[in-house]
Amino acid sequence: MWITPEEVALKNALKLWVTDRSNDYFLLQHRRGHGDTGGKITGLLVGALDTVLDSNARVAPFRIVLHVPGSQVSWVIASGESSCSVWATVEEVQRHWRWLDQNLLPYMAVFENKEDAASFVLGKVKGLIAEEVLGGQAAREDDPARFREDLARFEQRFGLPQREKLVTHYSCCCWKGRVPRQGSLYLTTNHIAFYSFLLGKEVKLLVPWAEVTRLERVSVGLLTDVIRVHTRRKQRDFSMFLNVDEVMMVMCQLADIALRRLLDSGGLTLDQSLQDSTNITKRVLEEQALRQYVLSLFGLPRAERLQEVMSCSVWTPHARCHTPGTVYTTDGYLCFSSREEGQCTLIIPLTEILSIEKAESTSALPNPVIISVRCKRAFQLIELLHRDELVEKVRHRLRDLHWKQNLISGHDLRKKSSVLLSALGLTISRLIRQRLFKRLWDEHFTEFGRGVHMFRTDKIRKLVALGIPESLRGELWLNFSDACSSLAAHPSYYTDLLERCRGESSIATEEIERDLHRSLPEHPAFQSETGISALRRVLTAYAFRNPAIGYCQSMNILASVMLLYTKEEEAFWLLVTVCERMLPDYFNRRVIGAQVDQSVFEELIRERLPELSERVPDLSPLASASLTWFLTLFVSVLPFRSALCVLDCFFYHGIRAIFQISLAVLDANTAELSSCSDDGHALMILTSTPVCLSSESRNMHVFSSGDASVCPQKFSAVSVKHVEMLRSRQRVQVLQAHEDSTKDNALRLVTPDVSLSPGDLSELYDLFKTEHFISLYWGDGVSSSSASPAPPAAAGGCVERYVVDRAQFKSLYELLTPWSCGTHTDTVAQRAFTLLDQDRDGLVTFSQFTHMLDLLYCEELNEKIRLLYRLHIPPGSENTRLLQDRHTQTERKSYEEQLQQMLQDLSREKQKDEEKPLPLMKQHQFIQFCKTLYSMFQGDPGEAELFQAIGMVTSLVLQIGEARQSGQSQGEEQWSVSFEQVLASLLTEQVLVNFLERPVQLSDRISAAKPRQYQERFTVSHMPQNSSDKK
Repeated sequence: MWITPEEVALKNALKLWVTDRSNDYFLLQHRRGHGDTGGKITGLLVGALDTVLDSNARVAPFRIVLHVPGSQVSWVIASGESSCSVWATVEEVQRHWRWLDQNLLPYMAVFENKEDAASFVLGKVKGLIAEEVLGGQAAREDDPARFREDLARFEQRFGLPQREKLVTHYSCCCWKGRVPRQGSLYLTTNHIAFYSFLLGKEVKLLVPWAEVTRLERVSVGLLTDVIRVHTRRKQRDFSMFLNVDEVMMVMCQLADIALRRLLDSGGLTLDQSLQDSTNITKRVLEEQALRQYVLSLFGLPRAERLQEVMSCSVWTPHARCHTPGTVYTTDGYLCFSSREEGQCTLIIPLTEILSIEKAESTSALPNPVIISVRCKRAFQLIELLHRDELVEKVRHRLRDLHWKQNLISGHDLRKKSSVLLSALGLTISRLIRQRLFKRLWDEHFTEFGRGVHMFRTDKIRKLVALGIPESLRGELWLNFSDACSSLAAHPSYYTDLLERCRGESSIATEEIERDLHRSLPEHPAFQSETGISALRRVLTAYAFRNPAIGYCQSMNILASVMLLYTKEEEAFWLLVTVCERMLPDYFNRRVIGAQVDQSVFEELIRERLPELSERVPDLSPLASASLTWFLTLFVSVLPFRSALCVLDCFFYHGIRAIFQISLAVLDANTAELSSCSDDGHALMILTSTPVCLSSESRNMHVFSSGDASVCPQKFSAVSVKHVEMLRSRQRVQVLQAHEDSTKDNALRLVTPDVSLSPGDLSELYDLFKTEHFISLYWGDGVSSSSASPAPPAAAGGCVERYVVDRAQFKSLYELLTPWSCGTHTDTVAQRAFTLLDQDRDGLVTFSQFTHMLDLLYCEELNEKIRLLYRLHIPPGSENTRLLQDRHTQTERKSYEEQLQQMLQDLSREKQKDEEKPLPLMKQHQFIQFCKTLYSMFQGDPGEAELFQAIGMVTSLVLQIGEARQSGQSQGEEQWSVSFEQVLASLLTEQVLVNFLERPVQLSDRISAAKPRQYQERFTVSHMPQNSSDKK
């Protein structure tokens, strides 16, 4: 291939290179001794080096050199890759030589100066490289030339389709037992691949991300930074990375993206920029990781896109100095975070900004920017390296926002309401304490500001730990969570939503009605119709706004607490913020987000409570017991006043506060939990612990943050960045656990109806799923809609997750059929697909596929012949067992309809011997039937006897058809035979009966199909199977 020109000295190089062709400017050379099999010392030496060295260290066997007459320096401008086959290398170099001879050499005589001619050639070669880069995957990379070379090696070594997007490549060691193998690790959008060639042994490893169940960093012996990749069958260790943190982050991101895209993620959404896998690059992944961190750090809406990131310093009046940190701008916010996370944070919605101006730069205040907000305050930023760019872009977004605000101004139809809580019956001592807290907060507002854009520092953290006054709780919850910005941006949204959902009924509304009176039933506010009606409206409006979530248990508890301290519309937006921003993916169909955080919590227990983790090896029961803590934010397990303090911390710190509080609960009970004899005892301790702790601490410091006892210093290191890193890693494990459940459910539904062994069914499911994924990988089969999350099944029904189209079915049929038909196999596979595709949607489900294989491998001879017969007549019979798919038929039926269907099925079982006859077979269909039988016998040891037998059967059936035709009237159809006649004719030849009843092991077919699945579909047959190591 063309390479970036490299200088070489020909005087010394001629000892190692032999010139095959030459002209005035170019030399085509091969390495001395390359391909020499005559026993010469040079050939033996070169062969030994090629055998021992890694392919990255080997010298290319062919090259083209630009040589200027009279010069001692030349340039290598093209080479043949050493990892290619010899034929491919020679062909590629000769093609480049012909291009130079035809397109460049004729114009070289134009240049009087030979140096100018050389410069012209060098520039042209660089241009060719640039064209190849722009037309391929390397165009979007930071170092296109180097990436192009890595991509070429990857494609040559693994032979995957060009749509397989290579993201990055690392040099590392892969451990097989105690033997390390140095090589190259390639990370693509769909696979993790490793290649090594050392001491004459080639190793290839190709593992789909869909098979990766866990990623972790471990220590193995003296190696401390080992990345262990777990699959369902084995594990692989990779080490000796230059930057192991970067590699781990990229691997976690790619696995997360692939699983969200391929598996049933239970409603997890994938960022728009990552929907098309061809757009994923290492730079995009880095930007995505930073964006996710910023959204979590500041609690911003999930739809916000990160725009600018710049280092700067902000004037902090309370500290009377400039605090260094980083400013982040998104579509709707300008945020600042100090260098030490949490020391000083600032969030300014763009809707609050009146102007952003550049001030005069001085030595004391370099590149200052003044931001003015609506509450007559201003913020000063200095030391902005790209100040002009930042100001211009923020101004542009401000103009768009102000224009939208003018459109909606004057249309505020907001429903006037009041909070449900009038008084909590506070004692005199509590009233005095509330007034004291109120005074402290007023002083804080004077010094640090009030509203969303107040400075968030250690002082406000301590105030939150003491508890927010009743009169300020609603306001501060709205400000800390930034729900007030959503409220201001959508003035009539809630009212319009209530109008649209009035009178609507759904499963969500039924569940809401059942839970209304279970929401804080002891509180007076929800013992009257006023509170119940307000709660009903808030929950129904949210279910109508977000049907993907609808309504989940625990939402009623959170909404009821919010209604006590905020107005009805404010409570609605507060619920929106909690469900969609602060607890992402918690309330989807499978509560994936909550389960991921349980896994994160389990990991944090090992990190922060090593004593407990040593005494209790299995921490999963402890983490599972905390699920209620996370879903209800401790409201359902704590006395009401204590739970309010937890909510105060949650709205300020986010989910980090819940992690810290949960760790403190376990820390306080380490001794009791360590001595538990079973999981039930541990559950009882954890259930009673929060109540006991809160009763012991009258002022609720036990469940506050900062320097209080629930979040002591040893838990303060639980940072947002650390939590996000653990979430990315644990999400892979949670999604794969759900995939295992999906597989178990699918097999449980199929098993009663087939005779295949459980092991074969499991292996078939994996093959079927892989075929489905292959199409999604490279986009030639099932549409993207088939990869979307499956909707919830009706009661008792089941929605099959994976389906295959015609091309995928053909591939599986060819791999697994017991009767190979040679070139006629494709035709038989097409007919089988048409027979199985009852609803004519171009897709076949796993249960339909397994029913067909069960018939081919396990049924009696009559049923096998019946299937062959049906393959050659138009499909349409409803009474064939093969075509019955009760699960698909009932998935959209109600419970009563399913009971009725079950009764009909029982009745049909009693009448199964009264099946309607199959349609008659016409003459041209019988000819095709015979052709299929002939093709099945080709290559069989008893081929001659089988051909003679089928000839006898054909002659007999033709006579039967002619006799039937002679007895028909002129208006009736002509030649035809029935299934019974064909079956009886075949049974007259024992040779045919023996062939069709010959046992074939499905397990052997499956074992042979696994390594061939990629090759059969995408012609990767040049990958050496004896040296490859596939998952």
